[in-house]
Amino acid sequence: MKLKLLAVMMAWGVGAGLANAAVTQDMIDKGSADTGEVLSWGIGTQGQRFSPLKQVNTDSIKHLVPAWSFSFGGEKQRGQESQPLIYNGKMFVTASYSRIFALDAKTGKKLWKYEHRLPEGIMPCCDVVNRGAALFDNLVIFATLDAQLVALNQDTGEVVWKEKIDDYSAGYSASAAPLIANGLLLTGVSGGEFGVVGRVEARDPRTGKMVWSRPTVEGHMGYVWDKDGNKKEAGISGTTNKTWPGDLWKSGGASTWLGGTYDKTTGMVYFGTGNPAPWNSHLRKGDNLFSSSTVAIDVKTGQIKWHYQNTPNDAWDFDGVNEFITFDMDGRRVGGKADRNGYFYVNDAKTGALINAFPFVKKTTWANGIDLKTGRPNFVPENRPGDPTQSADAQKGKAVFAAPGFLGGKNQMPMAYSPDTKLFYVPSNEWGMEIWNEPVAYKKGAAYLGASFTIKPIADDHIGALRAMDPTTGKIVWEYKNKAPLWGGVLTTAGNLVFTGTPEGYLKAFDAKTGKELWKFQTGSGVVGSPITWEQDGEQYIAVMSGWGGAVPMWGGEVAKTFKDISQGGSLWVFKLPKH
Repeated sequence: MKLKLLAVMMAWGVGAGLANAAVTQDMIDKGSADTGEVLSWGIGTQGQRFSPLKQVNTDSIKHLVPAWSFSFGGEKQRGQESQPLIYNGKMFVTASYSRIFALDAKTGKKLWKYEHRLPEGIMPCCDVVNRGAALFDNLVIFATLDAQLVALNQDTGEVVWKEKIDDYSAGYSASAAPLIANGLLLTGVSGGEFGVVGRVEARDPRTGKMVWSRPTVEGHMGYVWDKDGNKKEAGISGTTNKTWPGDLWKSGGASTWLGGTYDKTTGMVYFGTGNPAPWNSHLRKGDNLFSSSTVAIDVKTGQIKWHYQNTPNDAWDFDGVNEFITFDMDGRRVGGKADRNGYFYVNDAKTGALINAFPFVKKTTWANGIDLKTGRPNFVPENRPGDPTQSADAQKGKAVFAAPGFLGGKNQMPMAYSPDTKLFYVPSNEWGMEIWNEPVAYKKGAAYLGASFTIKPIADDHIGALRAMDPTTGKIVWEYKNKAPLWGGVLTTAGNLVFTGTPEGYLKAFDAKTGKELWKFQTGSGVVGSPITWEQDGEQYIAVMSGWGGAVPMWGGEVAKTFKDISQGGSLWVFKLPKH
């Protein structure tokens, strides 16, 4: 009995003689204040992606050099959208095709690898990506493309528990980094293009057992589970058929595919929700709650405390999944969100009240502004794709040009906020699309769009633009233009630096106040991951994934010529200042 107990203690990283201590919620809540660790996606649960480290700064950045690089190897060189985590001298990083690696953070030595066995027939919408993991106790937990959660021992890579999220054959998948909040494991679902039902789930991170589930399509029932595993109803989300016609809510989309953020001061988690299904908005008259929205959920109960809908009755696939980053503004706890629809929103983090909204891209055709009194967009009706039933052949509705295109003013690539400059750094894209609606019917496991499209460039000299935005005024303080679309995340530091990657393969550093480009390094493939920084043995390290992929090369249309020569890849680069 004593030997069995000792084995359990060792497996969890407790007990005499074991180096690793357990990752706790208190440690996670410290966020970037603990400069020696990176314990969550977003470099802190608020998602600010700011580090107080400043050994690497505007003066020293010119000396930054590679410390090591690690190749993920094999033939699985697809989009690498992950953000690494750092704990106790180890780096945990996910890769394409539902793989995860543990590396020595100082040397890059591989400690272990877990490769999830994916079945035939998975249906990821937009490449075989994974965006990161979560740490808790002695576990590292990540989601897989066949809609499972896997928890591994941090020291050995052995599976501790594995739980199914949903049926991959019905179109469900998962690629977002899980979130640890108030001792719970929070996850969403992917698959909006297949008519799945979006939801947020809370589990016991130690066991994977369910605690609560909250659907993000109005009309579906929420549930809670007691300590004995008994499932009980916890109220319907919204009011059935209030904003959805007929039975369309039953396959309504609103997937929560990017994951969420958490603010301990409000006690709420914030998840963005994707497009309603199908894309053909004429089939679903009404606002279609809670699609294309931000939902604030009480982390203890799973109840929606408030919602704000960025695009009511979305007709352009303007998923509202983009991250809601909380920060302090004018003595008030608020949140900022750069939505795919091209508008930046500032909402009260406690109530959801709209405080400010302004475009962060140069061209928006679907609306000509956001009414700050009502919180609703000023739609341009003639720029909504037409109803096929009103066309001559009933097979194709009137085509319109819409900007941004469905890939969005900003997509999966997370922005950053600096409490030093009080600016957001937004990776954005200027493009549009020709879009038209078509007849469609739901079939389990089949694409459920009811629309077709062609992506088109808008400007001659660039598509991507990294923009420093003032959330109080909506002013663009500076911008960096990039020929190809930007698809990588952003990091900002107290060293007055902003880091991001480009499809052309560069990791770049800019002056956070002026936007002056100060440094760049060619990684060998397009950068679509999110950079991090940490301190170890008195040295500041910076890391980023390199590996071109994601939705852009799959759906690029006429903009594909800007990245036709980019090679795929799968590697991780780590940098530091040389010792003198």
